[in-house]
Amino acid sequence: MARLAEGLRRGEDGVVRCLWAGDDPLYRRYHDSEWGFPVADDRRLFEKVCLEGFQAGLSWLTILRKRDSFRTAFRGFDFARVARFRTRDVARLLKDAGIVRHRGKIVSTIHNARLARTLVDERGSLAAFFWSFEPPADARPARVTWPVLRRMAKTKESTALSKELRRRGWTFVGPTTVYAFMQAMGLVDDHVEGCAARARVEAARARFRRPA
Repeated sequence: MARLAEGLRRGEDGVVRCLWAGDDPLYRRYHDSEWGFPVADDRRLFEKVCLEGFQAGLSWLTILRKRDSFRTAFRGFDFARVARFRTRDVARLLKDAGIVRHRGKIVSTIHNARLARTLVDERGSLAAFFWSFEPPADARPARVTWPVLRRMAKTKESTALSKELRRRGWTFVGPTTVYAFMQAMGLVDDHVEGCAARARVEAARARFRRPA
């Protein structure tokens, strides 16, 4: 059997995946069916940008295991509803063992929900705003390899998106956090060359209708 390139791993099911997918079944499903596939749904986009903020200092697998609890706690990440949360809701969330009980990140999610409503009023949707920061094809690496990805914790586009969000008052949206969001929501395809999911993500991106 040919040796796999750096950053890849063959599972016991014989599927070659990005190394980070590991052995956890939940993480593998996330890698195979979610990560990198383009998303235009505002709730999912808001959820992901918030959860990336919660992840700071933790692993994504930790957040993924708590995602259903987060969705319950934050009303499905319906930002119109989250924007109406008040002090009593912060107190409720701080007692919820199913989520990450970090006051600053909880308050940030509520704060960002209010700003998300304003952004939708201005741009029509969160999707239209976020996808306007999709990098052009010529700004992307010719080949997405593990060494290349290790040098791409943030990019020109994620820095620009982070700067614009922070200008608007959003919090927990640094350029590295934002790039992880862009990777997950399909604004870029960072599955390593040779990963079984890469071709499917590329096909999905080719079919995807960018929000206007």
